[in-house]
Amino acid sequence: MRLQLERIYQQPQNTAGYRILVDRLWPRGISKVNAHLDYWFKDIAPSNELRSWFNHEPQKFPIFAEKYNLELQANPKTSQFIQLVQQHLKTEDVILLYGAKDQQHNQAVVLYNFVKQQLK
Repeated sequence: MRLQLERIYQQPQNTAGYRILVDRLWPRGISKVNAHLDYWFKDIAPSNELRSWFNHEPQKFPIFAEKYNLELQANPKTSQFIQLVQQHLKTEDVILLYGAKDQQHNQAVVLYNFVKQQLK
């Protein structure tokens, strides 16, 4: 099974997998019914301070990624998140959902890479 990234505002590419929203804030304009998600794991998202500092500015992304990786390493919920992903990957794809417009410079990309490293 595969770990995937998907923007929540797009039509779901794979509704068969386990879909986890990884943003701290609920995406604007998305109803809970239309979200097509199985779990909202907001505790894995960057801190409010880091999220506000980054402000989706691509030039800040390398430093943001470093700081978010440090937060993930220190976050007591990270092991629970990794276990959840591992458990579901045994039987189905796991899709990490995010709301950011920029599909290359966002926290879900950092989280995806972090999880891939942990699963090795």
